[in-house]
Amino acid sequence: MTTPLALHNGSLSRDQVDRYWQEGFLFPIQAVPPAQAREWRAELERLEARWLDNGLPLPLNTYKRVNSNVVMALSARISADPRILDVVQGILGPDILVYGAEYFIKEPQTPQIVSMHQDLTYWGLGATSGMVTMWLALSEVNRASGCMDFVRASHKNPILPHEDTFDANNLLSRGQEIAVDVDEADKTAIEISPGQISLHHGLTIHGSGPNTSDDRRIGFVVRYVSPDVAQEVGDLDYAMLVRGRDRQRNLIHYAPPVQDFDPASLALYDEIRAAQAAILMRGARTKGIYG
Repeated sequence: MTTPLALHNGSLSRDQVDRYWQEGFLFPIQAVPPAQAREWRAELERLEARWLDNGLPLPLNTYKRVNSNVVMALSARISADPRILDVVQGILGPDILVYGAEYFIKEPQTPQIVSMHQDLTYWGLGATSGMVTMWLALSEVNRASGCMDFVRASHKNPILPHEDTFDANNLLSRGQEIAVDVDEADKTAIEISPGQISLHHGLTIHGSGPNTSDDRRIGFVVRYVSPDVAQEVGDLDYAMLVRGRDRQRNLIHYAPPVQDFDPASLALYDEIRAAQAAILMRGARTKGIYG
């Protein structure tokens, strides 16, 4: 594992910020202690055990994989953790919103992958630099468990053509994959330990392989945006303000859930899901996790 970057009072240095903008990603950053990450993992797994067959309107995996912060108190709490926001602020500035939060989980000895892609491909937000993806390890994440691979400086490309695969083993909603070959030599393996995070630009090409280890590979992913980010394709879009102010109001604000899967949050989830599905799945030849 790579030695974590040294933070200055919990924040990124100027050199670290410059490195992010040069390379399109930054890691590993010890945002929270390992014990905190283990506690969050235990809380997640208790929630999974409680709600798996508890009569939710949609499969539990759908809520975990799309906008989990709307209905899961744990997700909203981690998304707004000041230790993580102190790091993200170095990239986005003092005003920060959560566009969405989700769990990318690969069970042990399973073939699930994430194909090489750019995050901003189908979200209707344009090729913005006002979004940063934060990826938090809640388990050991290495090559064996299917860590992410980033392509250095690939964020300097525009949004590239992608092809829909809808592969059953692909964790992405459309199985979207960039329509160009990526040389293995151009990939940087993002190996991180519990409590560590990586940051990457919305245009950085990345993906991950299967989990061949004997433990779950659990990542919690938050898409943070600055207030100037706006929906360019759909009629409506939503975000949760977690730091500072939003004077522009390009996105509709919502509050974190009062408790897990309460009726008001479930109704809001359906409202957001419908609006974003129309954006994400436009032009798709079939339905993904949104549909």
